[in-house]
Amino acid sequence: MSVPRGATVPGEAGGGDPVAPRGALAIVVAIVFVDLLGFGIVIPILPFYVRSFAVSDVFIGLLAASYSVMQFLSAPYLGRLSDSRGRRPVLVLSLAGNTAAWAVFGLAGELGDSFGLGVGVGTLFAARMLAGAMGGNIATAQAYIADVTPRERRAGALGLIGASFSLGFIFGPALGGLLASDPTVAVASDILPAVVPANRFSLPSFGAAFLSLLALLGALFFLPEPDRTRTSRRTTLVGQFREALADDDLRGLVVAFFLVSVAFSGIQVMFIPFAADVYGYDAAQTALLLTYIGVLGVVNQGVLVGRLARRYDEALLAIVGASVLVVALGSLPFSPNLGSVLPALAGLEGAVVALLGVLALLSFGNSLLTVSLTTLVSKRASAEGQGTAFGVTQGAGSLGRTVGPPAMAALYALAAYWSPFVAGALLVVPIVALLVGGARARGLLDPT
Repeated sequence: MSVPRGATVPGEAGGGDPVAPRGALAIVVAIVFVDLLGFGIVIPILPFYVRSFAVSDVFIGLLAASYSVMQFLSAPYLGRLSDSRGRRPVLVLSLAGNTAAWAVFGLAGELGDSFGLGVGVGTLFAARMLAGAMGGNIATAQAYIADVTPRERRAGALGLIGASFSLGFIFGPALGGLLASDPTVAVASDILPAVVPANRFSLPSFGAAFLSLLALLGALFFLPEPDRTRTSRRTTLVGQFREALADDDLRGLVVAFFLVSVAFSGIQVMFIPFAADVYGYDAAQTALLLTYIGVLGVVNQGVLVGRLARRYDEALLAIVGASVLVVALGSLPFSPNLGSVLPALAGLEGAVVALLGVLALLSFGNSLLTVSLTTLVSKRASAEGQGTAFGVTQGAGSLGRTVGPPAMAALYALAAYWSPFVAGALLVVPIVALLVGGARARGLLDPT
């Protein structure tokens, strides 16, 4: 899976840098953005959609977990498939699956009304599980970028994927709110055929399906297959993880992806309750905070990380990012206390200034760590095994996102409001240790 030290691989230093087909990088980043924009559309309505079936809020968490479990199972397989059959076919397949999944998701309410609660809820889960199974396309997109980008520019290029995530979460919810609004529903009811349901839950879902269809058409007509060596190795899911964990170059990275996903996904889920309970913020105010975080993510991952990577080694940047993340996570629940010693700024109370500052640190640390980890995976995997390596780390991240939210929610509810944030910080500490050990082994840090 990894490249022996001192060896060269096709398309890299010693064998010639990869040459991107004209515009390929921009096309694949645009495809990822459009697909994630569709995902962001449904975020505002998903909890209310579940509640419309008159079931427990537990189903909201289960629905999220069903997506992550399927992504965990499928991402390594799709990554390996992209190594053997090509990046473009796997992207096309996954985008087609996403289009179908969002369309079916929008029909769940009608099916529930016609055939009963069990069918409606079952349709919700079937659609989210299909979307999760297709969610491994991010690993394929990352592998595509690694195929067409020289090593020295890879961190900046991979950072654009992270920026696409952030942009999707900035514009997606706003578009979803528009599609779910009463005026939009009224217009759609007049225009659409009677057989197409038009309500505040179906329209955002159909909007997401339409955007996935656009991304699918973009991949079909504009995205070339990168020129690279393909592999035909067959390995089971367990076998892929076993190989990655046995590989000295990849073991720590797989563990790091899992731990940071447990920590960060749990914090993402519990941040809104924290903002409501500690700061008294309502939905509109927390939405502004999420937009603020999204904008920071675009700047950090789309601009800043790439510039830093041109001057510093990715392993060192990952150490800095993980260290900053430890401080930010541990400080977040105590931001009101930190704010008590800060002056008001631009009309904002000290507690709010502290919160915004800590969130800026959180975004910077997470961006630096995740992009650097992704770049390290790319550089330590062979040219032929990029998809497999990204699939395994994406799968580890998906497993972490399955574990993190319920664990952190339990800590928040049963222990103390600050406990999930402190637990998240403690989970990142071993990542710092792993990265420092790896950097020392490669002579990047003076052991004295």
